[in-house]
Amino acid sequence: MAGADPKRTSWPEVVGIPATPAVMKINHDRPDVAIEVLPDGVKVSKGFNPKRVRVFFDAKESQGLVVRTPVVG
Repeated sequence: MAGADPKRTSWPEVVGIPATPAVMKINHDRPDVAIEVLPDGVKVSKGFNPKRVRVFFDAKESQGLVVRTPVVG
């Protein structure tokens, strides 16, 4: 596995996997960002934050699979 990638801004490969390993992957690539894990459909504040990644998961599914590509912002 490669090291941190400070230029990485999205993680399409984690869609469909459980949120916990998705967060671990993002944290490995970008330890400088805060990761928010949220159920899909929850209201979130607007505004771009270059030090934030939101991971949206399916709360109705027992494994909590990621449903959208996590991106910096």
